[in-house]
Amino acid sequence: MGKIKLTKGELKRQRDALAQYKRYLPTLQLKKQQLQLEILRKHKALSETKNKEKSEKESAQIWCGILAGFNIRPLLGKKKTTTRTENIAGVNLPVFERVEFEREEYDIFITPFWVDNVLADFEAIIVLNEEIKVLEIAIRVLRQELAVTTQRVNLFEKVKIPESEDAIRRIKIYIGDQLANAVGRSKIAKRKIEAVLAGETAL
Repeated sequence: MGKIKLTKGELKRQRDALAQYKRYLPTLQLKKQQLQLEILRKHKALSETKNKEKSEKESAQIWCGILAGFNIRPLLGKKKTTTRTENIAGVNLPVFERVEFEREEYDIFITPFWVDNVLADFEAIIVLNEEIKVLEIAIRVLRQELAVTTQRVNLFEKVKIPESEDAIRRIKIYIGDQLANAVGRSKIAKRKIEAVLAGETAL
């Protein structure tokens, strides 16, 4: 904190600033708590989704032997991931909705009968993988916002509020001393005047 002016005007400015800091701090603290809670929720959802994906991949292992001589990839087709946006504590986050697939057409007479089941299993894995990606993006955004909010909370709690409180204390002490000195000087002047008047009266 730089050198402050020891004046009544500065005292008012510091009091106004302190009131503003104390009014704004609870909002920041609440936002910090909301972000922390949402990060925990997203991590839980991410863990659950990863477990589902792992389970789906393990189930799909049964197709490994069959697919050894068959290229399933061309049949998976294009995919489009759809998300929406939700606002949490003033932060816009992506929320997974669905994956749309465009299956490539194939000849049912020359394609193995089990292809539909394989495609369904693979698509389920892809859906979960896309959901994981969206959750990871949301967590990154939340962490970045939490870092910024935490910095602001610390700035208010550990810097701005203590600085203003200290400035107010110093200014009040200085003004109090000035008033005391002024009162002292006034009393001395009064006594001198009274002494002079007393001397004149004596004459």
